[in-house]
Amino acid sequence: MKRTGKWILEILLFVFALAFLSPVYIMVVNSFKNRAELYENTLALPSSLSFQYYAKAMEKMNFLTAFGNSLYVTVVSVIIVVILSSMTAWMLVRKDNKVSKAIFLTFVATMLIPFQTLMMPLMQVMDWIRTHLHIPMLNTHEGLIYMNVGFHASMAVFLYHGFIKSVPVALEEAATLDGCSKFGLFWRIVFPMLKTITVTIAILDVISMWNDYLLPSLTLSDKGLRTIPLSTFYFFGEFTIVWNLAMAGLTLAIVPVVIFYFFAQKYIIKGIAAGAVK
Repeated sequence: MKRTGKWILEILLFVFALAFLSPVYIMVVNSFKNRAELYENTLALPSSLSFQYYAKAMEKMNFLTAFGNSLYVTVVSVIIVVILSSMTAWMLVRKDNKVSKAIFLTFVATMLIPFQTLMMPLMQVMDWIRTHLHIPMLNTHEGLIYMNVGFHASMAVFLYHGFIKSVPVALEEAATLDGCSKFGLFWRIVFPMLKTITVTIAILDVISMWNDYLLPSLTLSDKGLRTIPLSTFYFFGEFTIVWNLAMAGLTLAIVPVVIFYFFAQKYIIKGIAAGAVK
């Protein structure tokens, strides 16, 4: 009975895997087809593996510029989130008073607020800052980075908070007795022990920021500033959609983050389990 149940479970997992991967299969397969072949049979394999549609998609998307924009926004945002969130969580854990608990609960509470309820007031506030304080918060990568940090800090603080509780206080006390400063204590003793959860947070934030369409679409208007998700919008016209080029463009958009995930995947489950459960 146990063996039969195991086989049934494996078959179900295989079916679910096929269901989840089917959109990726459709996207990749149809990126090699011409429009006639695509409309004839969406699920069939292409008659040839020509990369001409990828070349056209890269040209229409201005792919290299969009890739550079996405890379800059994502990398800088993730670095700032990791630095600020790890330090914040460390102080909240080590202080352990009513104020620190209230601040931590505030971070957790903000995770429950949908972005869609904030996006229009947020844009109004950013426009006010640009108009009255002359700080370019809209139509700049730096403004987008600032907002990315704000929206992703809560989850990072939550995960770091749980993980730091497992770091022995005795190590910090010993370093303090040896004359280590607060700054050195964190970066030399504590932060190196947060490698697993740091990589986990980086993976989650990279995937989220790289694939984000809504916030960049509200923030960036100049074509030269657009990220990769915004550049794929070129294929979706008001009356027509160039599906084969769109599929090629979407495949190009997900390849970098898939490669990143492939090399760092071993940290995800371990980091989330260690950070969120403890």
